Amino acid sequence: MNYKIVRIDGKEDDVTSQTFSNFADAYDLLDEIYGDICCSDADYGDIIYYDIVEDKKIEKNIHEKGI
Repeated sequence: MNYKIVRIDGKEDDVTSQTFSNFADAYDLLDEIYGDICCSDADYGDIIYYDIVEDKKIEKNIHEKGI
């Protein structure tokens, strides 16, 4: 299973261009970026929101090629 980080606003950036072989690696990257933000310190209007999703396109290509 492969995973991708997507922005909630649909835009692309350096984070969304990566693919991960497992959920934990994707989560660790987001934790590295946002892990130090404390609720009282955060300006939620300036934060880019991400979600971790299964990368169905990669899975489809793997199955089609028989990899």
